[in-house]
Amino acid sequence: MPYAIITGATKGIGKAIAEKLLSEGFSVAICSRNKSDLELLEQQWNEKYPTASIIAQPADLSIKEQVIAFADSVLSVYPAIDVLVNNAGIFLPGHIADEPEGHFERLMSLNMFSAYHLSRQILPIMKAQQSGHIFNMCSVASLKAYPSGGSYGITKYALLGFSENLREELKSFNIKVTALCPGATYSDSWAGSGFGAERMMETKDVANMLWASYTLSATADVETIVMRPIKGDL
Repeated sequence: MPYAIITGATKGIGKAIAEKLLSEGFSVAICSRNKSDLELLEQQWNEKYPTASIIAQPADLSIKEQVIAFADSVLSVYPAIDVLVNNAGIFLPGHIADEPEGHFERLMSLNMFSAYHLSRQILPIMKAQQSGHIFNMCSVASLKAYPSGGSYGITKYALLGFSENLREELKSFNIKVTALCPGATYSDSWAGSGFGAERMMETKDVANMLWASYTLSATADVETIVMRPIKGDL
């Protein structure tokens, strides 16, 4: 049985990815700050996917020590890690010149540092396996600056740079690294935005693209996936 870790997986894109992998026979480990959401999902998934080993652990991934504790907990149960999806993140609009004090640090700690620290904890087992696939949830904001992007845009540029450097380091270990760069994708975070679901992609679209990339031959690595709504960015 293959094993995956997906962060930020109780809602939106992360949840869609977890459910896609579960439907394909994976066991999954997820984390979130919301314990009640985790408990509900764990119950639902245990009923729907009885053969899967599901780990659902509360963790605030903006705190390094909790990232490490989550990784250690998963590695004490799973004998291998085939897929790591660094999806946890938040969006806070702003302008660099006048956004609130601490805005930059808050965004970097979750959007970038969590992926850095979790990947470092998981890499030893992937290197020992000589296999694995890391997906980093970047954004079209990783590719082009836009008004009110502020520190959020900086974190997404950083995550793309992290992905590209990590890929170079891991080629000799047969470990793949893919940067996923979706545009507007309908989820709870868009509630109240004034845009309807028909103007955006579906979360399962991103999950299906991840799966398409994962299922290529062992000698192929899709480096960057860019997805946008058919009518373009919002």
